[in-house]
Amino acid sequence: MLIGSIITTYTLIAGGWVLAKAGRSPLWILLLLFPYLNVIAVWVFAYMRWPFVDRPAGTGVPDGER
Repeated sequence: MLIGSIITTYTLIAGGWVLAKAGRSPLWILLLLFPYLNVIAVWVFAYMRWPFVDRPAGTGVPDGER
């Protein structure tokens, strides 16, 4: 049970970090704890707008992301 708790904690922390880097709230990661809802949450995250990818071409990298 201890090993499962450690793996779950690591997964939640790593997922929260990825969400924060993507410009989303890290609290979205809590949806992964609920069966069936986690699959829907991953699909929503995959198909939502990505600010870095969806911006117009030729705008360059913002100063804060270098």
